[in-house]
Amino acid sequence: MTASGRRSTDVTLRNPSAEEALSTVEDGVAAGALVTLFGRCTVDYDGRAASQLGPGDRHVMLKPDGTILVHTDEGQKPVNWQPPGCTHEPSLTDAGDLRVRSVRSSPDEELVVTFERVDQVSAFDLTDGHDLAVEGTEEDLRQRILADPSLVEDGFTPLATERETPAGAVDIYGEDAAGRTVVVELKRRRVGPDAVGQLDRYVGALERSLHADASVRGLLIAPSVTQRAERLLEKKGLEFVALSPP
Repeated sequence: MTASGRRSTDVTLRNPSAEEALSTVEDGVAAGALVTLFGRCTVDYDGRAASQLGPGDRHVMLKPDGTILVHTDEGQKPVNWQPPGCTHEPSLTDAGDLRVRSVRSSPDEELVVTFERVDQVSAFDLTDGHDLAVEGTEEDLRQRILADPSLVEDGFTPLATERETPAGAVDIYGEDAAGRTVVVELKRRRVGPDAVGQLDRYVGALERSLHADASVRGLLIAPSVTQRAERLLEKKGLEFVALSPP
């Protein structure tokens, strides 16, 4: 390891020659490294369709799983890409420019990036080893309440989740200590009037579908609500419980 914590096999070259860039890409691909290039290039795709991208400054990423991504200075999505399972084939053109060809056989297609100038090339021995863990979802909040219904209020009993109504599916359907029907709408972050309107529609739908003397309470559960939402809750006769996902 280097003093910065990077593995000594990691490489970054600025303004390399085409031959130096080719060697770095070849070594990185062979070692299963993440390879990135930045420079002026053209991009040609041939497969289910055909496309050409004229000369421009772009960032190209070659992943060890066979993915290739070509990014410009705009947008979050690549302008060209190939999925995992492709083979990266770096080489030099007859004119001496670096060329990276990404090929797959099913379907038969290729993406060719040709650099007239490479400003930077890097190869990183990147190992993650972990799947993305998404925390703080509405499902997390629901499971928290199902595990401890008293978080809603004492005596609350969940009876169903995703209970269908003419207005949509209710997150949690249950009863309070007095036996009244309770509709619970869950939100994982601070909410405004739209969430109150959604809950009001669920309550109204259940009041119309249940027996005439049924009493339906509507509870909005979220970390917090806006002042407008708070006023609308009071106007509609709905309730709010402050609770966040774990």
